[in-house]
Amino acid sequence: MIVFSDKITVPKTAIDENGHVNNITYLQWCIDVAEKHWFAKAPAAYQKTHFWVVLEHTISYKNPSFEGEELLVETWVTKAEGVKSERNYKITRMSDEKVLVNAKTLWCFVEIETQKPARITEEIRTLFM
Repeated sequence: MIVFSDKITVPKTAIDENGHVNNITYLQWCIDVAEKHWFAKAPAAYQKTHFWVVLEHTISYKNPSFEGEELLVETWVTKAEGVKSERNYKITRMSDEKVLVNAKTLWCFVEIETQKPARITEEIRTLFM
């Protein structure tokens, strides 16, 4: 398993009327870290010809987080078969290592030119798994 991670300091703009991070913000952070992982690892040729679209999200909220907290957002690919890839996420508060979110996304690999699903190559599978 190859884990990619990013650190976030919770901004004021992420806080909802209940005084903690809005649930949709966690999902956005998951998508953001997945994109960062793709652009950090994928060969430039693939980045110019392919992209990913979301088919399904599953997310479990475990604990709240608050403005100014340092979070670790981790992601890793668990499956890459045919045109679909499953990616997991974990968001942890760094000060006490409490898990805030566990999530999973099913992605579809798409060719930019045709806008149609594309088979995930062995090269891509190897880079991310």
